[in-house]
Amino acid sequence: MSIKILVIDDDDQFRLMLRRLLEKEGYDVFEACNGKEGINSFRQLQTEIVITDIIMPEVEGVETILRLRKEFPNVKIAAISGGGRNAPDGYLVMAKKLGAEFVMEKPIDRVEFLSKLNELTSV
Repeated sequence: MSIKILVIDDDDQFRLMLRRLLEKEGYDVFEACNGKEGINSFRQLQTEIVITDIIMPEVEGVETILRLRKEFPNVKIAAISGGGRNAPDGYLVMAKKLGAEFVMEKPIDRVEFLSKLNELTSV
């Protein structure tokens, strides 16, 4: 059985790139375009891992992490961000403090990303 991952990101191109990368590695990938849709999708799918962007419309990533952690304390979460007006560092530090297992800036380093993801799936 392959591992299910939910990717939440409002950037269609980035989501598609991530989906292709993850499917090539054998993961089952589901998508959502914002935090609100992502939380609703997670409630139905109960994926093993959630990868969420931070800056998004509707419900942003930090709030998404908080809600998922509250409802599903054991879900594994990775946070990614390209920043927005500010550098992504502050957002990612906050995401880490709120329970993201790992954080990464966009554009992601694919090898490093897959390595961190593999660590997450082998725990």
